Amino acid sequence: MSIAPSPTLRARTKIVATVGPACDSVDMLVRLIHAGASVFRINTAHGTEADRMEMLAAIREAERQSGATIGVLMDLAGPKIRLGVLPQDPTTCEVGQIFRFVRGSESRAPDELTCTYAPLIDELAVGDNVMLADGTVSMQVISRAAGEVRCQVTGGGIIRSRQGINLPGAKLSVTSLTEADMTNAIVAARSEIDFVSLSFVRKAVDVLLLKELLRSQGSNAMVIAKIEKPEAVTQLAEIVAAADGVMVARGDLGVEMDVAEIAVVQKRIVAECQRQGKPVIVATQMLDSMHHNRRPTRAEATDVANAILDGADACMLSGETAIGEFPVESVETMNRIMLATEPFLAEHPLRAVEQIPGDVHPVTAAAVSGGAKIAETLGARLLVIATRGGGTCRLRSKQRDFVPTIGVSDSTNVLRRLALYWGVTPLAGAPVHEGPKLRAFIDQWGREQGLIQVGDRIVFVTGTNFYPMAQNILVIHEVE
Repeated sequence: MSIAPSPTLRARTKIVATVGPACDSVDMLVRLIHAGASVFRINTAHGTEADRMEMLAAIREAERQSGATIGVLMDLAGPKIRLGVLPQDPTTCEVGQIFRFVRGSESRAPDELTCTYAPLIDELAVGDNVMLADGTVSMQVISRAAGEVRCQVTGGGIIRSRQGINLPGAKLSVTSLTEADMTNAIVAARSEIDFVSLSFVRKAVDVLLLKELLRSQGSNAMVIAKIEKPEAVTQLAEIVAAADGVMVARGDLGVEMDVAEIAVVQKRIVAECQRQGKPVIVATQMLDSMHHNRRPTRAEATDVANAILDGADACMLSGETAIGEFPVESVETMNRIMLATEPFLAEHPLRAVEQIPGDVHPVTAAAVSGGAKIAETLGARLLVIATRGGGTCRLRSKQRDFVPTIGVSDSTNVLRRLALYWGVTPLAGAPVHEGPKLRAFIDQWGREQGLIQVGDRIVFVTGTNFYPMAQNILVIHEVE
């Protein structure tokens, strides 16, 4: 019998927690799971492959010890362009000052800058903006010459070696899927990673290329498209359609476009994911002050709440859990904000999914819709859905009602992917293909969790061999 955490103790909106030095021990990961984390993120921008495999092993052991079913997301770094080594580190940039981007990896003069993207000198055009230090320092290209590009500081500040460079509006030839990303994606596939996120997506084909690579390695990992470029926003519907899920990556997005537009763009992205029935994660600086404080700011708490009210399936913690001083408190706090916010959705329901996802059979979609209505009408205590590939539970998660949903499958990999779906609790060990045994299993588990008692009703959505690719059975079970 599974000892998965009770759905009554956890928010329906899922929490993605980034693993790092502050929480990479098995003990700490177990504590984060009990605090509310459902998915752990491994960031390939840091550490070595050996480091990441150690993290994965620790996550799987924490999953075993906690009794929960936990998803793992490997975040590909993408073509992050960074400064080279500065002769004076840090360097202060004054408004009006002129700097020159030159070839190479190390500057030789105080006004010289280099970067990790060799073609930059050839591809920058006069008038292009160059953003440094997470957008706190800005420059504009004023002239080009053989082997160098001259930029004038328009927003002063301090820069340091190896900091990121953002080039909003610049036409670059760099691909979203780098050689390092391909290597890491192959490792992810061979390690049975559940989700792989692609950075700096600009068009749908970027997502499709990563999908093809993963499938060639025998992986069914979900591909998460990170929206952090203005080009992606202009092709949002196509990218959402190509991806298995989306991340609103507000860090680089807030540098690549006017920060004043971020809130509205976030709402557009979340709404499009809801329309197409795809899970969406809202990320970056959600509880940023909890790096060093036990309590978030009021604005941060409101930010998390608004993401939930917009329709986010999950919210992500980055440095708060990876390097922060209060990783467990950060997860606990986010879970509490979610639990306090979600009841508002019952009074103000989100717009329904407008199109059935291509991987969900129409019979299944009808069964899920009907099952949910029956469960609400009867006041059912649980809605149990058997799924082969996860699409049934994904569609269910977008209905956003408050009948607790249990997802069961005979595939551990599928169950781990359910960990990202709003309102769905993956439950391992269920006899999926034997109706009476499944009902007895859920009956016993529900009693042990204190979720059901005599007289309560449970609705089951399962399938038969008559519709081998669809769930076509609805069963109403009354607890005796």
